[in-house]
Amino acid sequence: MKILKEDIKPLFSEEEIQLRVKEVAREIDLYYKDEEVYVICVLKGSVMFTVDLVKSLTVPIKMEFIRLSSYGSSTTTTGKVHAVDISLPDLNDKHVLVIEDIVDTGLTAKFLLDFINNNFHTKTTKFCSLLDKKCFRRTEIEPDYVGFNIDNKFVIGYGLDYDGQFRNMPYIGYVEIE
Repeated sequence: MKILKEDIKPLFSEEEIQLRVKEVAREIDLYYKDEEVYVICVLKGSVMFTVDLVKSLTVPIKMEFIRLSSYGSSTTTTGKVHAVDISLPDLNDKHVLVIEDIVDTGLTAKFLLDFINNNFHTKTTKFCSLLDKKCFRRTEIEPDYVGFNIDNKFVIGYGLDYDGQFRNMPYIGYVEIE
């Protein structure tokens, strides 16, 4: 399938996204107060959201980056999570906030949260997702913080891609998939 820019319909504008990012940051700040938080950005999709979110946080943070994949070049998940790079520092007795671009089946989120819980004894482990697509959920995973809930749409932009393209759009759009 080939997606052209003119096929993309707007879903959330740049302004709507930035407003919601600031609201989510306030929620996170209230929870952690002045505690240091290890923010784990799941690459590549959540990088735009993570950067904007941490700029709005007032709590002290340390940033880590991991790379997982379950989509490849498709518009649907493969159902298998690939840990491309999951090296993390010692997270024992730390507050951890995992930031993801989208939760649909929940398989990637479950994989990562299980990995953290099986390898570390954190003070807290919270999960934040820009988008939550509950209609495809296959696990009991529910994000602690959500930017937007969406229905069954294939979304791109603001870090989300199709086959490596469209990540740099400042808004989130969707395309109709036959």
